[in-house]
Amino acid sequence: MSIHDGLDLAGEKGLDLVEVAPQAKPPVCRVMDYGKYKYEQAKKAKEAKKNQNVVNVKEVQVGLKIEEHDFNTKLRMARKFLENKDKVKLRIKFRGREITHKDQGHDILNKFEEGIKDLGKLENKPKMEGRNMIAIFSPISENK
Repeated sequence: MSIHDGLDLAGEKGLDLVEVAPQAKPPVCRVMDYGKYKYEQAKKAKEAKKNQNVVNVKEVQVGLKIEEHDFNTKLRMARKFLENKDKVKLRIKFRGREITHKDQGHDILNKFEEGIKDLGKLENKPKMEGRNMIAIFSPISENK
C-alpha cells in the first residue's frame, strides 16, 4: 500500500502510521496509537530498572604489618559491605622489602576469609598486581 493510502487509513481511525522496520524492502509500517506505544515502552523500561540488581565493589585496604584491632575494624567494614550485598575487594599492600613475604599476605587473607565465611566467599584465587595482592569476596545469596 502506498504511504498516502496508509496515512489516509490511519487518519480515518484516529491513529498514527508508524514505521516499524525501515530497513526492510519495502519498509514496513503499522497503524497504532503512538502515544500509547511510547507510554507502554517507558513503563516497561521503568519496571526493568526497578527489578535490576546493581552490585557495587567496595574496597578494603590492609598493610602487611596490620595490628589486631585495625584488622578487626577492617573486617567489620567488610562484613557490613557484604550484608548490604556489595562485593568486597581486599587489597593487601606490600611496601619495600615486604614483597618477599607473600606467605604473610596469604595468612592475612586466610584470616580475613575465616572472619567473613558466613557472609561471603572468595570469588577466585588471589592475584598479585604490582605490589598489591588482590582478592574479591562476593556475598552469599539466600536462594542457593
